[in-house]
Order: sequence, then structure tokens, then C-alpha cells
Amino acid sequence: MNKYNEEIRKYEKEAEDRYDDYDDDSYDDYDDNFDTGLEGQDSYDEDSYEEVEYVGEDSYDDSYDSYEQASIGKINPNDRTLTITINNASGADAEAIIFGGNENAAQPAGVTVVVQESSHNEVREESKSNPFKIQGMKMSVSDPLQFDNVWTILRRSGAGARNSHPYQPRNATSPQNTDPRLIDDASFEMDVTGQDSIRFFQKAGVKTTITFTIKARVDMGNVLAGQNVAEISTTPRPTGLPQIDLAKQAPRPVFGVKPKMKKMVRKIVRRPIGGGQGKPLQKRRLLRKKRR
Repeated sequence: MNKYNEEIRKYEKEAEDRYDDYDDDSYDDYDDNFDTGLEGQDSYDEDSYEEVEYVGEDSYDDSYDSYEQASIGKINPNDRTLTITINNASGADAEAIIFGGNENAAQPAGVTVVVQESSHNEVREESKSNPFKIQGMKMSVSDPLQFDNVWTILRRSGAGARNSHPYQPRNATSPQNTDPRLIDDASFEMDVTGQDSIRFFQKAGVKTTITFTIKARVDMGNVLAGQNVAEISTTPRPTGLPQIDLAKQAPRPVFGVKPKMKKMVRKIVRRPIGGGQGKPLQKRRLLRKKRR
């Protein structure tokens, strides 16, 4: 055997003696320490490190990464209201229908529903492809008795399913509700798709004006520009009362998106303890079980 092979064999034997012993008869559970082999140097030991907590301010909640808030468009504050006027000249109470684009039901004779910003037919058609969310409603009437008529908010599918629930305008509470002919409900919410409609009986000879505030909507045209189809209104709904308007400046979450803000989080950092300068850290013997 030449000197080269002898040297290689020497290193192999030394490694086997230091790190492992596969001889079942001579194996000692306490022989192998798995040291670094660098005598006088500090070796890593899990027990010689303590966990130190640091608080960082530049971390964000990761639970909403699948829907970035920055990608959502903003609704123009001047393009977020629907002012709907209902008149009944039939001489008898009749059911007025607002929205309901899929069904497209005709109004009873003598009842007219007009959207001041565009037309009722245009809003119906738009709700089919670009649904929107209403948050906030203001209703004024020429006869306060009109408030006694309960609304029916209906969702009707093409398969015939019907889901409805009542809404009573008089249950709304607001500092503005001191005028007997005006009701403001900032908490009113409704999703308007082609399936959704509002129905209530309009008294004969009474004029009703309802103003809805759009909080969020879908704009399918954004797909052509590679943008998010969701759009939200970041401007609070005005109430006319300065104290309330100032208190409502903070934006609320919508579409399940949490407002982005700095969040205090804990970071775990390991640092060595003990040992001092020039002193090696305390080592721990790592044992291996004997093979059977």
C-alpha cells in the first residue's frame, strides 16, 4: 500500500473513532460526544442560548396577502350616489319595485321610478354585470304615513329560489331624524346584483325620494387594463352634521380587507449566554443510542 492510501486510511480511522463506532461489541453509549473537533473553540449548544424577544414596527399582518388592498380601485366621491324618486298617480296604493335587473318586472299602472343620475333601466342593466354594495340610505316623503309601509328586500334566483327579509325605515336612528318627513339610516346595507330588489307599497299621491350611497362595486372594465375589478369608496358618507362627519373619517374594512396598518409583532432572536470573553461555552454531551 503506497503512502497516499495509508494517509487516507489514517484519516478514515480517526474519523470513525471520533464520531461513530459501528462495532456492536465495543460500542459505548458515552464514547461519542460529537464535538466540533476544534479544541479551545466555542461549540454550539442549544442550551447555551436564550430566546430574546424584540418588538418590530415594520411588520404587517400576512393574513390578507391573497387580496392586496393597494390593488383595489377607488370610487370617485361624485359617482357614488343613487337618487331615486317614486311617484304614485294611480289613485290607490301600489307596490313599487326598485332594482331587480334580472326579473325586470314592470311597475304597476300609475307608479313611476326614476333615477335622477341616469335611469332606472340603466341601473338595472349595470347591476347585472357590475354589482355594487349600498351602505347608507336617506328617505324623504311628502306624507309621513309612507314610513309605515315596510320594505321587502328580495333576492330571487333564476332557479326559482326566493330569499326575503323586511326592513322598517322607522327603526332607523339618527340625529337627523327630527324632521317627520325625513329618515336617515347610515347603517343600512344591501348588496345589489341582478337578483336583488326592493319592494314596498307606495301610497297614492305621495312622492318618495330615496338616496343610496354606494360603498363598493365591481367594474368589469378594469379587466381590460389588468386591474382589480373591485372598487371601494374611501370618502365617508356625509351626514350634514360636522361632529358626526369628522368622527367617521377613519375608513372601514370592506370586501373582507383589513386596513393596512403597522402591527407590533414579536421576533425571536437567539444570542449566547455565559462564557465571557475567551471562555468557551458549556458543552452538552449528545448521546446516540446503541444499535440493536
